[in-house]
Amino acid sequence: MGLCHGRPIEHQQDLSNDQALSVETEAQAPNSRTSKTSSFPFYSPSPLPSLFKNSPAVSSVSSTPLRIFKRPFPPPSPAKHIRALLARRHGSVKPNEASIPEGSETDIALDKNFGFSKQFSSHYELGEEVGRGHFGYTCSAKAKKGSLKGQDMAVKVIPKSKMTTAIAIEDVRREVKILRALTGHKNLVQFYDAYEDDENVYIVMELCKGGELLDRILSRGGKYSEEDAKTVLVQILNVVAYCHLQGVVHRDLKPENFLFTSKEENSPLKAIDFGLSDYVKPDERLNDIVGSAYYVAPEVLHRSYGTEADMWSIGVIAYILLCGSRPFWARTESGIFRAVLKADPTFDEIPWPSLSPEAIDFVKRLLNKDFRKRLTAAQALSHPWLANHHDMKIPLDMVVYRLVKAYICSSSLRKSALGALAKTLSVSQLVYLRDQFNLLGPNKNGFVSMQNFKTAVIRHSTDAMKDSRVLDYANMISSVQYRKLDFEEFCAAAVSVHQLEGTECWEQHARHAYEFFEKDGNRPIMIEELASELGLSPSVPVHVVLQDWIRHSDGKLSFLGFVRLLHGVSSRNFHKA
Repeated sequence: MGLCHGRPIEHQQDLSNDQALSVETEAQAPNSRTSKTSSFPFYSPSPLPSLFKNSPAVSSVSSTPLRIFKRPFPPPSPAKHIRALLARRHGSVKPNEASIPEGSETDIALDKNFGFSKQFSSHYELGEEVGRGHFGYTCSAKAKKGSLKGQDMAVKVIPKSKMTTAIAIEDVRREVKILRALTGHKNLVQFYDAYEDDENVYIVMELCKGGELLDRILSRGGKYSEEDAKTVLVQILNVVAYCHLQGVVHRDLKPENFLFTSKEENSPLKAIDFGLSDYVKPDERLNDIVGSAYYVAPEVLHRSYGTEADMWSIGVIAYILLCGSRPFWARTESGIFRAVLKADPTFDEIPWPSLSPEAIDFVKRLLNKDFRKRLTAAQALSHPWLANHHDMKIPLDMVVYRLVKAYICSSSLRKSALGALAKTLSVSQLVYLRDQFNLLGPNKNGFVSMQNFKTAVIRHSTDAMKDSRVLDYANMISSVQYRKLDFEEFCAAAVSVHQLEGTECWEQHARHAYEFFEKDGNRPIMIEELASELGLSPSVPVHVVLQDWIRHSDGKLSFLGFVRLLHGVSSRNFHKA
């Protein structure tokens, strides 16, 4: 195959032709961990290559665009043949095409009664078509009666004739449920009601007359200035952070799915099209492959992902806004997926050298292939590049809940190590943690209890949290018996080792943290005691696997042992090794 060049955005068809994908692939057997060699002793490889046999993610290509795909090709992307797989999910398979039914797809009699009002025609008059997607089309409409009488609306019409599988029906039901629960956020399209008749489902929403974000990008010659890009991205991050807190992952973020409310230059931006959205609990992973080719995250193609997948898509949008080219591009769909899985975006070509280091770091930290090292939406809003933006409000971040839960379950030795690491955090990193601490509602003495974690979530809850079981997760944490946390210990509990590892300053953080640990937390320890601290099972040959963790000179934890301790090893990790 020849060269794959990065293509600047020249006309709408280049960007708007992205096919939404919704695919089911054959299960792939787990493989033993394939790790990247490094002279740095605490390199933590991406979890993706080790999980999938013969994965294209195992090998690496230096950069894209302007690189050569060398033969022989790796195995094709699991998301190959998007249109055929879309047809399989939504039932639009031609009579002579084979399709393997999955689960409830074998049902013959499908219940297409959604329980929505059937009075659509008496409330609204449909106007002209304003947009068309894979699963329906959108029309303008005018309200005939009620409090909205005379107002212009947008109505998404989804034909029931296309709902030929149980999955397709459930997608529509879930879309309405999510819109109903989340509506009210200033950067999310206003939902009014859902109706149905024998032929269609009608989803009534506000009419955004300013056009797609994609159109604005093209009208500006393909890219935005840094300041204008910040304004757009803050709005995107605001609504995505809101969704993620509720336990909703959008799964199809792209410029076409953000609309301006008016043609004015400073018009608000609103997220639309929750047709592929789903609920996800903080400690669970989704496995169905959905999204749009250029914006899909690597872990989605590997069928194990959460809200981090949306952050990758935002990284792609940010890349396009700032330079006018896609970070991953190829002439074929399978080529796009190979690029997403294996290649790194280029930051060497114009205009990147002229952009601020903070802007480049922001995009890089969103386009990290290791989802554990990717910024969350709340963290992205706290990034130095977006600091002091006029519309900035940092929301509660569920990643803090996961980290605090892991901290509480850790050994006293690991708690000491994390405390040492927290002392190395920068001012901007501490600002984010201070915001999160304050959102939990500390008492007048500056402490938060486990109960605070529950009350903070309830304060921001919608009906979506019931379906995503975020409330259940918060209840579980609040029931843990643990002392109150002051801000210093909260920082130790909420610091993400993996995300720090994804920064250019990671080595400096680790070295300085070890110096603090040497002064305050390190002590002589026997291998058997260390194994007990780590909760290792008797089947682990501790004298073999832990011999490099302890210094022979004084019996204290070595630098290598300290860093591995930060990552939170377990018996399972050793058995995998």
